Amino acid sequence: MSPRGRPGLPAWRIALYAWCGLVFFFLMMPLVIVFPLSFSSSPYLQFPPPGWSLRWYVAYVNDTAWIDATLRSVKIAVSTTVLATVLGTMLAFGLVRGRYPGKALVNQVSLMPLIVPGIIYSIAAYSLFAQVKMIGDWRAIVLGHAVHAIPYVVIVVGAALRTYDEAYELAAMSLGAGRLRAIWRVTLPQIRPALVSAMFLAFISSFDELVVAMFLGGSNMTLPKKMFDNILNEIDPTIAAVSVLQVVLVSLLLVVVSRFGAGAKPVG
Repeated sequence: MSPRGRPGLPAWRIALYAWCGLVFFFLMMPLVIVFPLSFSSSPYLQFPPPGWSLRWYVAYVNDTAWIDATLRSVKIAVSTTVLATVLGTMLAFGLVRGRYPGKALVNQVSLMPLIVPGIIYSIAAYSLFAQVKMIGDWRAIVLGHAVHAIPYVVIVVGAALRTYDEAYELAAMSLGAGRLRAIWRVTLPQIRPALVSAMFLAFISSFDELVVAMFLGGSNMTLPKKMFDNILNEIDPTIAAVSVLQVVLVSLLLVVVSRFGAGAKPVG
C-alpha cells in the first residue's frame, strides 16, 4: 500500500517502465555523443571534446557543397511528399471503399516496397531509369522515393478511412454536394491528422534515404549521400553538426505535426 492508502503499482508494470526507460536510454545514447561532438573545437572527432566552438556549424553554412546538397534533399523530399500523399491517398480510398476483384492482390502489391530490400529495389530502379536516360535527374530520385513512401501513406490514411464515419459524407451528398466535393470538404478535413502524419512519414523517408539516391542521383549530391562521402573521405566534426541539424529538423516537423495534425471539424 502507498502512503495514502492506495495500492502501489504492480511489479510487472514497474518492470515494464524500467525496460522502456532502458530502451529509450539506449536509443538516445548516440545523441549524447553526437551533440557535444558538433560543438567540438578539435579538428577531428574526439570525445569528450577538448574545447567548445561553433566552427563546424560555420563550416557547414559556408560550404556550398553542403548547402547545395541540403537544398536538393529538401526539394526532392517536398516533391516526394506531394506525389506520395496524392497517389497514396487515392490508393487508400480505392482499397478501403473499392469493391472489385483482385483488391486483396492490389493491397499486397501496394505494400511490397516495404518488403523488398532497398538494394534490390535500387538496382531495379536503376535499370528502368537508365533505359529512359534519367540517371542523374533529380526527378528520377523523386519517383524512386515516392514508390517507397506511398505504402506509408496507404497504411496511415487507410487506417483513418476504416474508422471514419461515412455518414458525414453521405449527409453532405444528400444536401447537394457531389462525391468529390463531399470528400474534399468533409472527409479530408476529418482525417487531417492522418494526412499530416502520412506527409511527415513520406518527407522523412525521402529526406533520409541514401541507397536510391546513390543509384539514381548520378552527380546530384543529396544530403545523405554527401554525409556518406564525407565519412568515407574526410571525417571531421562537420558530420556531427549536420547530424544535429537533421535531428532538430525532424523535431521541428514533429512539433508541426502535433500542432496542425490535431483533429478537425468538417468545413461547411
